[in-house]
Amino acid sequence: MSFNEAFKAIADPNRRKILSILKKGDLTAGEIADHFDMQKPSVSHHLKILKQADLVEDRRVGQHIYYSLNTTVFQDLMSWFYDILQKEGDK
Repeated sequence: MSFNEAFKAIADPNRRKILSILKKGDLTAGEIADHFDMQKPSVSHHLKILKQADLVEDRRVGQHIYYSLNTTVFQDLMSWFYDILQKEGDK
């Protein structure tokens, strides 16, 4: 995982909304698209960027691909933020 890719991925408000939607559970691209006023190919493009940043994982179940959050990456990011916020004397 690259922090740069993760930060670029979450810079877009549509991708942040996708992450918030996936917080509730695994969904297909079509189910995610139902929350947006955009075409399914656009949602797929955003999902591809989130996958490249390792923020989202996918798994195939029959003919459907389900997307879910990769919480490990979020934990790594939060740990990094926590380290930044700590004062030198607090460590």
